[in-house]
Amino acid sequence: MTLKWYQSLRFKIFFSYMCVSFIPLLIFSTLTTRSMTSAFIRNSVRDLSRSAVSAADQVNSVSYMKEESVRAVINADLDDRSREGLYRILIFDDTSFCVSDTNHEESGKTLLVPEVLSALSGSDSAVYHPESGIVYAAAAIVDESSGVIGAALLVSSIKEVLEPIRDAERSLLTFMVVTLAAISILIVFISRFLIEPLNNVFSAVQKMSDGNLNARTVVNGRDEFSEMGRAFNIMAEKLELADDARNEFVSNVSHELKTPLSAIKVLAESVLSMDGAPMDMYVEFMRDINSEVDRMTFIVNDLLNLVKMDGGAPINIAPADLNQMAIDLLNRLLPLARRKSINLLYEEIRGGVSAEVDEIKLSLAISNIVENAVKYTGEGGEVKIIVDGDHQNAFITVSDTGIGISEENQTKVFTRFYRVDKTRDRETGGTGLGLAITHSTVLMLGGSVRLVSKLGEGSSFTVRIPLKYRQDVPRRRGLD
Repeated sequence: MTLKWYQSLRFKIFFSYMCVSFIPLLIFSTLTTRSMTSAFIRNSVRDLSRSAVSAADQVNSVSYMKEESVRAVINADLDDRSREGLYRILIFDDTSFCVSDTNHEESGKTLLVPEVLSALSGSDSAVYHPESGIVYAAAAIVDESSGVIGAALLVSSIKEVLEPIRDAERSLLTFMVVTLAAISILIVFISRFLIEPLNNVFSAVQKMSDGNLNARTVVNGRDEFSEMGRAFNIMAEKLELADDARNEFVSNVSHELKTPLSAIKVLAESVLSMDGAPMDMYVEFMRDINSEVDRMTFIVNDLLNLVKMDGGAPINIAPADLNQMAIDLLNRLLPLARRKSINLLYEEIRGGVSAEVDEIKLSLAISNIVENAVKYTGEGGEVKIIVDGDHQNAFITVSDTGIGISEENQTKVFTRFYRVDKTRDRETGGTGLGLAITHSTVLMLGGSVRLVSKLGEGSSFTVRIPLKYRQDVPRRRGLD
């Protein structure tokens, strides 16, 4: 499935970096310039309002409004104040008639200026008009005897004064654009560096989904992505081993079933081709056919047991006396041992060893070990079962004086269909599944199996089983 560009991880990383780096910078710069502009405007309005009050206090007598000589003197002071403060001063009487204008443009005119009307009503005001960049500040002219007799209006343009701030905004915007470009380039390289290991893993996963279990990913470094790549390679190796084991398992099953089937077919054809043969010969052939059928039955039953355990067969856990279980097991196998004059011995290290187990399954697992010990021990040999335990585990050890197992083969004896001596197993009817069943059963019960053997001297299998069965402990199943 092809991802759209906005669904890709690279885009998400890019977008995340932009949100984390550029957007906060944009917000900070915007708030900073706006705060500077607002602060400057507030100061300008406040200062102009104070100057308006000061001008109104200077013109606070009725004589200014009526006597030209007084007005001329005060206007001269107002002109000086206007030049120094860089603002325009207009004086209005109580009818909104402009008595004086330092710019000499509105004198003798009636002007309805909102700020002036507000001041004449007794409320001084100062307002900034952003569209023109001009501040209007009006203050009432109050005479002690007559009350409000006029208003002083100061007009100042701060547009030119705000220009440095505008320049700073433009410079900041340019800086942000350059920063954005640099961040974008940096993010592209960073995202490529981060995504490359993921792309390698994704490519290997796609190959594996197509059936190529040999797919591996390139691993470099020691970061989390590298660890993920290593974990994928380990998983791929295990999958490949499992697939190889399954293929080998199917091949072994086919081979094991093919042998008795071929024998049955040959025997049956022989019977059909014999006309007038003696009855004893027919009986002999039928016995051989029955023997091969029994062999197939053993194989199928063992396979069914393995399949049940692999599929999570139900476990009937109950307290069991392992000492008595071992004694009963030896009694059942005693006839098999007597055929070869083998001594079956029982040794009890600690009496009364009881554990929470599935007694039927565990008995079958131990029985497989004992049967193998009898099969691979020569005439007059010895097979011993030892039951021991501590405060946590029970130990059942089966030792023999048989042919032993080479160090090379000790790691393979629990593999399905594996035989140490294939010729000898054919003679005794072994399927090569007994120890595999034992191993799976013990693992299912939360235990383990340890093998110690020396070629020509015998073998010793030790089964460890917890005394208390724990349901929460993971049980390993499947091909071993």
